[in-house]
Parts: sequence; C-alpha cells; structure tokens
Amino acid sequence: MGILVSVRGGDDDTLWAVVATVGRKSLVAEVFRSRDQALRDSAWRDQQVKAYADWLVRAQQPIPNYSVAPIRRSDLPRKWSPLPALGFLRGQTI
Repeated sequence: MGILVSVRGGDDDTLWAVVATVGRKSLVAEVFRSRDQALRDSAWRDQQVKAYADWLVRAQQPIPNYSVAPIRRSDLPRKWSPLPALGFLRGQTI
C-alpha cells in the first residue's frame, strides 16, 4: 500500500512585503508571512506618516508611500533590516 504525501509547490518561499517608496526609490520596510499582516502594517505606517506629516515637512524629510507586494525570501538583500515607519533612521532617508 502506498503513502500519499502532500507537496506544496513553491509558495513556502513567498512572503508579503510592505514596500516604502519615495520618488523613484523603493525599499522593503517589513516582511510578513500573510498578506493580512502586511496590509495591517502598511495601514499603521500610513497612519504614522499622517500623524507626523507636518513635522516631516518642517524637517524637510521625504514622505514615504507604502504598498504591499509579494516577495520571495531570496529577493531580500542579505543585510536587510526593517525600516522605521517614517522612512528614515539615524539621519538617513529611504
């Protein structure tokens, strides 16, 4: 008697990325296993940007836009790390 084995094809490597975009430059801000988690994070990041919009303008910081897209683990840069909600860290912008 044979044993049935379920093999999932290729989707183990797929993650959902929250992508921050300023002008023509885009960076992966965060990654999640589910699209729903990524959408919630993107909405939170948008809310943070709206809350600090006046400050960002006065500080002459670019205002990032967030979107959600599928990404493969192999497409992430080797030294990737999450990006803060407002799009800059230690004086460096996106």
